[in-house]
Amino acid sequence: MKVGLYAGLVLLLVPFQATLLHSLSPFGIRPDLCLVAACVVGFWAGHFEGLVVGLLLGFGQDLFSAGELWLNMVTKAGVGFSAGLMAKHLISTTPRAIFVPMVLFSIFSGVVFLVSSRVGMGIQEVLQGFPRILLPQALFDGLVAVCANWLRARWGPQALNL
Repeated sequence: MKVGLYAGLVLLLVPFQATLLHSLSPFGIRPDLCLVAACVVGFWAGHFEGLVVGLLLGFGQDLFSAGELWLNMVTKAGVGFSAGLMAKHLISTTPRAIFVPMVLFSIFSGVVFLVSSRVGMGIQEVLQGFPRILLPQALFDGLVAVCANWLRARWGPQALNL
């Protein structure tokens, strides 16, 4: 069951984010569902599975995007691995325990992509894009991660066999 769930995430999430999510973005903010999925899988299943799912999701995004090669794969894998290590030391995954790291991971990922896409830009330009682009997207990513965790708690870990 777990392998089928991960395969479905990898095969369906990247095309969904690339096609349908552009028309469903409130206020022009599009969450990075692959980043959220890598983080949440790391929290749910541990650092190794977060790393593997992050690698596969990032690889899929790198195949379909025109950005820097391997950048998605490295950031998503790092987020999945870090979330899994963080969850090892938590007693329970409360909404705050998922929201805050997800926001921080999203900000980190956004800064990495912003700096890599605009080589030679100063810190002033990066800071100008922070309140308009990075912070709203990071907050939205955190909200999506909390909702995903709530759905998993309602559906039950036994149903997902995690």
